Amino acid sequence: MRYQKIESYDPKTTEKLAENYKSILSLIGENPEREGLHDSPERMAQALLFFTQGYEQDPQKIIESAMFEEDYKQMVVVKDIEIYSLCEHHLVPFFGKAHVAYIPNGRICGLSKIPRMVEAYARRLQVQERLTRQIKECLQHTLNPLGVAVVIEARHLCMSMRGVQKQNSITTTSDFSGAFLKNVSTRDEFMQLISSDLIKN
Repeated sequence: MRYQKIESYDPKTTEKLAENYKSILSLIGENPEREGLHDSPERMAQALLFFTQGYEQDPQKIIESAMFEEDYKQMVVVKDIEIYSLCEHHLVPFFGKAHVAYIPNGRICGLSKIPRMVEAYARRLQVQERLTRQIKECLQHTLNPLGVAVVIEARHLCMSMRGVQKQNSITTTSDFSGAFLKNVSTRDEFMQLISSDLIKN
């Protein structure tokens, strides 16, 4: 079956955003009526709504939608979760990978729910530090595990395209709770797991 992209946007919100984008194009010296830009304001409006769709999602409910009782007390790691977000200071992208782990305390969640929860927070106007903390707090509050670990590595276009204009810099943030915070060996094990390539192509 052929892939079909389905997106839905509120018409009134899209129209208002498009009007503002049209004004912005004029203010920077462009002609929003020329052929190449005629439909751009609406496209820009739809793109912004897509980039910020996380405001319409409840990350906690995403985790709660697939929680199961399970007597498993070893580390669960979901690594290399792609993230795409918008820096709230300049509204330009930052992107990279999130690595998330938790140690269950009688409850686990469906593995696909963790990337979806991460996506719900990432698709908002963000700073990387807050995004890291929000992911940790959501898992800690919802699953009440023995500990949560989150590491995010990202490239920020506000650094590479403007400002200091450093092309290859990567920002790393981390946040830990419970066993990951108190036990150095547990934290080291997590860092080793996210750094290793256990599955060979």
